[in-house]
Amino acid sequence: MKIVFTGGGTGGHVFPLVAIVREIRRLYPKKNLEFYYLGPKDDFGLILLAQEDLLIKTIFGGKIRRYFSFQNFVDILFKIPVGFMQSFFWLLKINPDLVFSKGGSGSIGVAFSAKILKIPLFLHESDVVPGMSNRWASKWTKKIFISFPKTEYFAPEKTILTGNPIRKEIMEGDKETAGRIFNLTFSKPVILFLGGSQGAEAINDFVLRILNDLLKEYEVIHVTGSENFRETEAESHVVVDEALDKYYHPFGFLDEEKMKHAYKVSDLIVSRAGAGSIFEIAAIGKPSILVPLPSAAGDHQAKNAYVYAETGAALVVEQTNLTPNFFMEKVQLLFLHKDKLEQMQNAALGFSKPLAARAIAREILEFLTLE
Repeated sequence: MKIVFTGGGTGGHVFPLVAIVREIRRLYPKKNLEFYYLGPKDDFGLILLAQEDLLIKTIFGGKIRRYFSFQNFVDILFKIPVGFMQSFFWLLKINPDLVFSKGGSGSIGVAFSAKILKIPLFLHESDVVPGMSNRWASKWTKKIFISFPKTEYFAPEKTILTGNPIRKEIMEGDKETAGRIFNLTFSKPVILFLGGSQGAEAINDFVLRILNDLLKEYEVIHVTGSENFRETEAESHVVVDEALDKYYHPFGFLDEEKMKHAYKVSDLIVSRAGAGSIFEIAAIGKPSILVPLPSAAGDHQAKNAYVYAETGAALVVEQTNLTPNFFMEKVQLLFLHKDKLEQMQNAALGFSKPLAARAIAREILEFLTLE
């Protein structure tokens, strides 16, 4: 049996695919399964997928922007048509039993080629507002797995609410190990700042503005994004009082092994509002403050954040409202009222769907074995 996975190149697309592949292998340990990835070239994502023993074929991934850009002409006239031809060729050659799409740039050509070649198509949508690729592909798919109950646009008869697939290993962190990895003092509550798989310059700048005030009361693990790490770390040396420096722990990127321990040791998480981050934070039962990315397509991060916050698991602070006094007041109030933190923790666990990847894996295997 052959399964082709496709999706955009960000961590939000790749991590769920990794989780699903792992669960399929746990449920079906036989050797007659082959996994392929067909999508745009992205070094970060391809390394992760290669580690899971997927056979990787790259294609051009075009993008239609919802604003004027000369890059649109390049993508529409060249990248998208070429990407479609590449997709058609590889699907014809691989001849898979199923195509599973995570959406994102590059996936639409694969999905449309699957339709032409009459290959069954499944897709998963992480966000409350589906991306353009998944909206189009939803017309041709057999099953649509959704993360949020109020997901827009899709036909209800095709949808299955599973949640967003997360790697179960991410829930296996250990506080003692975290202390060694991050050189923690454990003398203050720990706040973890996350900017998503690409990092977040706006959040980094904000953390630097309030860093001294933060470190007087809290210990901070700050994931800056690999590209922003050197600059952020250098600026922190200028900003931070020498006596407080031991409470600040900046990292460019946390791999899976380090991330699970950072999650475990955190008392509060400040994060962007991508679905991947939300569902991982929920699964580990941590209170959070979500800062949606203002430029996210269809404002999907804000919609994700507010749907999640309705459960009581998180607070939402729009980036335009991210001011030192406002933010510090919110954080201090949370730690003054431990019962509120506990309520947020319970609400997060109540929202979480840690078995999403397994549920999707079961659906895939049932379809393949019954066909």
